[in-house]
Amino acid sequence: MSDFLPTGIQLTYLVAASLFILGLKKLGSPASARNGNLVAAVGMLLAIVATLLDQQVLNYEMILVGLAIGSVIGTVIAYKVQMTEMPQMVGLLNGLGGASSALIAVAEFWRLLDSSQPIPLDVNISMLLDVLIGGVTLTGSFLAFAKLQGLVSGTPITFPFQQPFNLMLLGTYLAGSAYLIISPDSLPIFLAVVAVSLVLGVMFVLPIGGGDMPVVISLLNSLSGVAAAAAGFVVMNNMLIIAGALVGASGLILTEIMCKAMNRSLFSVLFSAFGSVSTASGGAAASASNQTVRSIDPEEGAMMLGYARSVVIVPGYGMAVAQAQHSVRELADQLERMGVDVKYAIHPVAGRMPGHMNVLLAEANVAYTQLYDMEDINPQFEQADVALVIGANDVVNPAARSDKNSPIYGMPILEVDRAKQTIVIKRGMSAGFAGVDNELFYKDKTTMLFGSAKDMVAKLVSEVKQL
Repeated sequence: MSDFLPTGIQLTYLVAASLFILGLKKLGSPASARNGNLVAAVGMLLAIVATLLDQQVLNYEMILVGLAIGSVIGTVIAYKVQMTEMPQMVGLLNGLGGASSALIAVAEFWRLLDSSQPIPLDVNISMLLDVLIGGVTLTGSFLAFAKLQGLVSGTPITFPFQQPFNLMLLGTYLAGSAYLIISPDSLPIFLAVVAVSLVLGVMFVLPIGGGDMPVVISLLNSLSGVAAAAAGFVVMNNMLIIAGALVGASGLILTEIMCKAMNRSLFSVLFSAFGSVSTASGGAAASASNQTVRSIDPEEGAMMLGYARSVVIVPGYGMAVAQAQHSVRELADQLERMGVDVKYAIHPVAGRMPGHMNVLLAEANVAYTQLYDMEDINPQFEQADVALVIGANDVVNPAARSDKNSPIYGMPILEVDRAKQTIVIKRGMSAGFAGVDNELFYKDKTTMLFGSAKDMVAKLVSEVKQL
């Protein structure tokens, strides 16, 4: 039995890893995402059970208490958190993942120090990397949460000599790590390295604006996986290494997809403080004062929508802030009862996390078959009678296609200006995250419906019902 147990644990880890990969593949499609999440959860359950059977576990009582407390907290949060607050939730979970990995490294260092055992070089390096990546993920994710929650300004925060200061912090970490590789039994130096890693996380996210949060959250998710893999090398646990590597790789791929959707490099997202000041330039900004906009009331908007044959709804962050997703679905249902073909156009970086719009619309029970990615819906805009833009700005700005002086030039956009008519629901004429004026607002085929997304959509529903 004692010989079979280690083999059984490793075989269970193999099954769990296979379920992780299968679940990850299923998460790639809205049709199978829920099932994929369940498959991956079963894999994690197997991994936890196998780990608890390991003979190296010393205190089952404390582990079970921790599992119980964590399960209760997780269940309560899952039921309490609104879908509009999901980006904040993801940010917190990323941070806690980084914290767990970093604490493993700290605990292992402390254990080896107390036991007076020599610290192997590979374990030492793994601990130092784990502390760095886990610490950056912890404080960086918590700061991202604070920005999304409005506790800290969502605009990029910069100060003089910020990059040299960051380089100094990184140099301090490297110097401390080099010292610990030579003399691995120095607790003060190790704690100093931990502290520097935590500060680096804050400095990492501080100059990044709210509009870049989809990329940042995706990257922090990847870092939480890398930290878990490093923790696996510290305690020599194969399951932790595999799970961390999967999270790290998938998060990095998603980060690259987000960057391509904004036509920006990851370096630009992390270090350019994009959106910190108004960067408006070129024709749109220069001529905005000479252009006029056409505004309508909900009654006129309802007539345009109700008598259309096809309508494409474009949700944006404004819809999320107003929590208008249920009203939007009600409007779509009413239009469909009148024989209107309704579709939803989803931009990859609309909102504050990858898939933000998809999550909100799913909460409102919008069928995933009605959701169209940017590449699929753009060729259909020319056949659409009305494009209804709800709280989106930069992702529908034609300047990305036509104005070479615009900072968003080259960014793939939803080409709503090609529709026969465009209605934009917006509180005012303020610029988007990029700080540039939106050419769409001044197009001959564009009409503005000013007001809160939730209020305006509710009024549209009321008016459409009277047609």
